[in-house]
Amino acid sequence: MLIPIMDLLIGEEAAFPVRARRISFSEIKMKNRHDDMPTSSKIKFKDSDDEEEEEESASEDDGETEIHEVLANVTFEELQKARSDGSHVVNQKPKLERKGKRENKNRPMEISSKKPVGRFREVIQAPKKVVRDPRFESLCGTLDVDGFKKRYNFLYERELPKEKEQLKKQMKKTKDPEVISGLKERLAWIDKQLKSASTKHTDKEILVKHKKKEREAAKQGKQPYYLKKSEIRKQELVEKFKELKASGKLASFIEKKRRKNAAKDHRFMPYRRPNEGEE
Repeated sequence: MLIPIMDLLIGEEAAFPVRARRISFSEIKMKNRHDDMPTSSKIKFKDSDDEEEEEESASEDDGETEIHEVLANVTFEELQKARSDGSHVVNQKPKLERKGKRENKNRPMEISSKKPVGRFREVIQAPKKVVRDPRFESLCGTLDVDGFKKRYNFLYERELPKEKEQLKKQMKKTKDPEVISGLKERLAWIDKQLKSASTKHTDKEILVKHKKKEREAAKQGKQPYYLKKSEIRKQELVEKFKELKASGKLASFIEKKRRKNAAKDHRFMPYRRPNEGEE
C-alpha cells in the first residue's frame, strides 16, 4: 500500500502537507551537517573534484531516502486532505477569454471554431414585451364599482337592447345556418349581460334598504343584523314575483317553473323492468 500512496503524493506536486514536509527536510539536512562537521583539529581539506561529486551524490541519496521515509508515514486522511483542499490548482494560470476583434474595419470578426455556438441564440434582439394587467397594477388605481356603473350605464340601458333588436331582425332575414348560430350566441350573451345587470341592481337596492333600516335600529340601541346570501336571494324572488304580478306574467312564469321542476323529478323516477309484465 505504500507504493500507490507515494505515487499519488509525487503526482500532486503542490499538495500542502508534502510541501510543508519538504521545507522541513532542508532544515534537517542543515542540522545534520552542523552536527557532523568535524572540529578544527580534525579538519581535512579535499581538493579533488571526484570527492566533491561523491559528497553531492551522497547528500542527494540521503535526501531521497528521507523523503521516502516521510512519504511512507503519511496517513490516508492527510493524503485526502492534500488532494481535496485545491492547493494543486492554486498556481495555475487562469484562462483568459479572448474577446473577438477585427484586424481591419473592412474584415469580419474572427471567432474560434472550437467554441460551441448556442442553439437558441438571438440574432436580432427585439425589445421585451411588458404585459400589464390593470387589475394588479398600482398605476391604474383601484376600481370604483359605483362610478363604473354610473359612467357605463348607457350600455345596459340603450346600446345592448338596441343591438338585441337589430340581431333579431337579421335572424329573420338570413337563412344561412352558420350565421344564425352566431347571431343566437350573441343574443344569448346580451341576455346574460342584461340579466346580470338587473340582478346586481336588485341586490344593491335590497342592501341599501336593509342598511337604512339597520342604521335606524342602531340609533335606538339595537344590535346590527347582517343579511346572508340566502336571505338576499329570498328577497330577490319576492321582488321578482311582485314585478311579474304587476305585469300580468306571474301565471305563465309559475307554469314554466312547474314544468321545469317536473322534468327534473322525472329523471329520478324508477322505470319498469322489461320482463316484469311477462311474469
